[in-house]
Amino acid sequence: MNAAALCAAAEPRHDGITRLPAQKNCSILYSEMNSTSSRPLQTIVLTIIIIGILAIALSGYLTPLTRFILRPFVGIQTFVSSRYQALQDFITSPRDMATLREKNLQYEAEIARLQSQIIELQEQIADTKVLSALLDFAQANPEHEYTAGTVIAYDTSPFLRYVIINRGSDNGLRRGMPVVTHQGLIGRIAAVSPSAARVQLITDPGSKVNVRLQPSQVEAMLNGSVTGDINIDQIPQDAAVNPGDLVLTSGLGGNFPGNILIGQVSGVRRRDYDLFQSASVQPVADFSKLKIVLVITNFNPVDVTPLIPTPGTP
Repeated sequence: MNAAALCAAAEPRHDGITRLPAQKNCSILYSEMNSTSSRPLQTIVLTIIIIGILAIALSGYLTPLTRFILRPFVGIQTFVSSRYQALQDFITSPRDMATLREKNLQYEAEIARLQSQIIELQEQIADTKVLSALLDFAQANPEHEYTAGTVIAYDTSPFLRYVIINRGSDNGLRRGMPVVTHQGLIGRIAAVSPSAARVQLITDPGSKVNVRLQPSQVEAMLNGSVTGDINIDQIPQDAAVNPGDLVLTSGLGGNFPGNILIGQVSGVRRRDYDLFQSASVQPVADFSKLKIVLVITNFNPVDVTPLIPTPGTP
């Protein structure tokens, strides 16, 4: 039964009595049925509208409009986010600073440790190079026997030139034994204790070494000085001595074996009215950087001083 039939059933009967509640119910029923019949149409229209909007959005036509609409919201979001980040940084900053300080201290300690290791490795490399050079020197001079010693102290007097090494009489060292480096002669043992020895350097003012110049083969005397310089005196006036000539031990005098390199002539002083000429010498050894030395232990020095005649002695 449709809405019209239902409404006709609600018409007044022949008895003349009007049924108002029945007419009202008929109007409501008619409205509901019209609403029910229009819902599919509304759904279709709404679907078409949504599809159209999506198509327009995907084609890019709505991008400017979207940006215009969203720009205020993006600004608000950016502002809120920046304020929140600033507040968070303010709250967590003290803790972060403490953490950074702690890490910096750790890094500084690690850097100090690594620098210390680098210095130790550099010293070990330098010592290895010196030991290798000393080994080469010993192999090049097999006629001698050697005992290696480490320099443990330098002289503190402005008038004396010596070093202390960590080898003594317990190691077979005796007074007068020559001391060399891989570069050449540096001095001789002046005093000995059971575990250490004092080495008088050739730069000491009390040091005297008989030397020979090459290529002239001239014999002379090498002397130390208070200033630490070494010089050659008593060179004959007619001897051909020039800067660059080599200076070696001559073996005379009994204090040092022969043919040990000392240095080179750096300057010559010659005056016509002098009996002898003199020369300054540049030593091959660096006396300020002595670390490891070799003591020639199979050389027996001879003291010839008692055999040298003095004035008035036959």
